[in-house]
Amino acid sequence: MPNYKLISFPLCPYVQRALIVLAEKDVPFERIDIDLANKPDWFLKLSPLGKVPVLQADDNVLFESQVIAEYLDEVTPGSLHPTDPLQKAKHRAWIEFASQTLATLWGLYTAETQEVFETKRKELLEKFARVDEQVEGRFFAGDNFHLVDGVWGTVFRYIQTFETLGDFDFYQGSEKLRTWHNAVLARQSVIDAAPSNYNDQLLAFVKKRDGYLATLVKTEIAA
Repeated sequence: MPNYKLISFPLCPYVQRALIVLAEKDVPFERIDIDLANKPDWFLKLSPLGKVPVLQADDNVLFESQVIAEYLDEVTPGSLHPTDPLQKAKHRAWIEFASQTLATLWGLYTAETQEVFETKRKELLEKFARVDEQVEGRFFAGDNFHLVDGVWGTVFRYIQTFETLGDFDFYQGSEKLRTWHNAVLARQSVIDAAPSNYNDQLLAFVKKRDGYLATLVKTEIAA
């Protein structure tokens, strides 16, 4: 097995995708965190897009989180994908949907006004309603944890934090989504993929954005 180095940033949900696979597959690696606001020159030479994560496998460099996750899954025993090609393709499609959901979440917590925030919240409600139709058990596809579950875990982690600020009804009372949310966030690989003080770090980041959600953070801190 190559010597792996994962270049990362503690709050990045896309880094967490790689970390979850590394943990699930018990792959040894070295982690190097960088400051995304002050990216070192050596990193920019490695990453064509200037984004994390980047995985170094000996002298080879991989970028883009899902490419890294798929590679790690393929080169290690077993698979976090279904064996059936159609089901595997379905999982990959809903992984892409999770990426779009993360983009909407970014719009939610950077929204400058309550009106924009509410627009993004409604978009999230629609996205969760769509994925709700696909969930078939404790995890996305029954009792077994798959790569798609880890990806959605990065979404659920945001929701878990934002739910401390108010009742946004993201899941619209869906017990199926809540069960999936709880099962994924209780997975050790998902827990370990984020810093122990993730909630505090994320809320501090939101507060610095000084948007609508930041006002709720400040209200929560004052309380």
